[in-house]
Amino acid sequence: MGVLADWQIRDRVAIRPMAEATQGGRVISYGLTSYGYDVRVARRFKIFTNVHSAIVDPKNFSPMSFVDVEGDFCLIPPNSFALAETVEHIQVPRDTVGICVGKSTYARCGIIVNVTPLEPEWRGRVTLEISNTTPLPAKIYSGEGIAQILFLKAEAPCEASYADKGGKYQDQVGLTLPLVRE
Repeated sequence: MGVLADWQIRDRVAIRPMAEATQGGRVISYGLTSYGYDVRVARRFKIFTNVHSAIVDPKNFSPMSFVDVEGDFCLIPPNSFALAETVEHIQVPRDTVGICVGKSTYARCGIIVNVTPLEPEWRGRVTLEISNTTPLPAKIYSGEGIAQILFLKAEAPCEASYADKGGKYQDQVGLTLPLVRE
């Protein structure tokens, strides 16, 4: 198994819209990198709140646990988190797995993006979990880089892909809350 290079990502992974690497201009970088792709965060966020004192239960998650925000940036309260989605729609090939990790620019500020796998033949806009580990509000900029996806090509295609299994997050629309099938 090996990590895909920039030209292999461009040729093998369907990323729409695909951006070439950006740097400078006081923008947190995004686009194709040497061995990955830096995704952008879209304009819609769900900020975690305890206003309604809902219980955090992954099997019965209450939408009342979030406040919806849309804009050029999002302020995540201290020691809290937000959900966001990527600008990019991604389709992972059958013989490939993606690993989504946070960018160091945000990590150096105490803002962590959950490590998330993108399974073979998964497709959609990635729902990201962004944690503010600091005692201060944290600002996230829409349309700019938030995380990097590394794509690894397997030695052989899997027997059963995410699509074959009818994965619950396949083709998710918008910010998707936790789902547990019955």
